[in-house]
Amino acid sequence: MILNPGEKLHVIQRRHFENEAHRHFVGVVEAYEGGIARVIGHVFTVDRTRLVFFKRPEVRTRLISIVSAELLINIIPDAVNLDAIEYKQMGKELRVTDGSSWHLDISEKTWV
Repeated sequence: MILNPGEKLHVIQRRHFENEAHRHFVGVVEAYEGGIARVIGHVFTVDRTRLVFFKRPEVRTRLISIVSAELLINIIPDAVNLDAIEYKQMGKELRVTDGSSWHLDISEKTWV
């Protein structure tokens, strides 16, 4: 099976337009079948006034097609604390981290 219950994901929804909102999702796979994952977690988006990512407080359950060209899906290591996930600007890199030594570089040419 390509995804197993309990696996952690970081999902980026592709943007089609320059001014389109950045939408990311971080969560845990509850179930997987036929290319569709049911995941529970949090949405992250950009505060355009401060130019920083923030986590929406409400927990969401989403169905994600892992074969969609609209999504970039990263598997997050088991040891990562999803409750501590935050986005940090490190020079020219934008990183997703839980404050440990783990990070995921998601830099784009321009992310704002």
